[in-house]
Amino acid sequence: MKLLGLPWLLVLLMAGCKPAADDHAGSATATYAVHGVIQTIATDRREVRIAHDAIPGYMMAMTMNFPVQNTNVLAGLAAGDMVNFQLVVGTNDDWAQNFQRVGHTNATPVPTPGVGGDELKVGDVMPDVAFTTETGALRHLADFRGAAVAFTFFFTRCPLPDYCPRMNHNFANARDLLMTATNAPAQWQLLSLSFDPDTDTPAILANYAGIYRGETTNHWLFAAVAKSQLAALAPRLDLMIMRQNGSISHNLRTVVLDPQGRIQHLFDGNDWTPQELADALREAARQP
Repeated sequence: MKLLGLPWLLVLLMAGCKPAADDHAGSATATYAVHGVIQTIATDRREVRIAHDAIPGYMMAMTMNFPVQNTNVLAGLAAGDMVNFQLVVGTNDDWAQNFQRVGHTNATPVPTPGVGGDELKVGDVMPDVAFTTETGALRHLADFRGAAVAFTFFFTRCPLPDYCPRMNHNFANARDLLMTATNAPAQWQLLSLSFDPDTDTPAILANYAGIYRGETTNHWLFAAVAKSQLAALAPRLDLMIMRQNGSISHNLRTVVLDPQGRIQHLFDGNDWTPQELADALREAARQP
């Protein structure tokens, strides 16, 4: 994920998760020309990791994963290839297309940090984590023992709709499902945890939360986690957080805990639905 070249948070608070370029206002998508070097291509060829140059008016130079809609666009490409391509940013998703190989480099690919180590798995007790909430209060994950809990990670400057905005929309929809269901558990909680505590102060989080949560704060809390906490936690959740050029590249991890604090479900990436999250919380709440 990357930082926009515009005052992104101001744009976000005023207009939601729109692309930052004003000349695309009212358009369904914005398209940007990008140059970069391929680092890795996913086995199923539905995603490619690219170290790209700055995209004027949109984001800084970063290394990130780009989804593709058609796996054929990656045919003949490999790690080390220098490519020109288009980044298409829509209202609810984004993707890379129209790749053109323009050269090759033998430079060592940028490593993906935050992977490996003693990773947590379903059934493990989640370590306690401290965080500062949108009200400025210091809370701990252990404070929510007795409730089924789902937490995910984000940061408010995240511009691409497939990443943090999608997590927030999914949480909002899952909350609606549970709040209107007759078979919802009595005790459940959603936590959106920012890994950008320097920027995501309580005031920023409170304003940002209102975009997705509205005025009803029931069952959903926004907070920021200290970097020291994240350094220990991220590898154990297979959470990648790379700070580059003043912004953050990251993957997506969403975790569901039962009332005893044990991991009930791990959602990887963004290919899950609000209904699946609501169902996982119901199942977690039933655990003895």
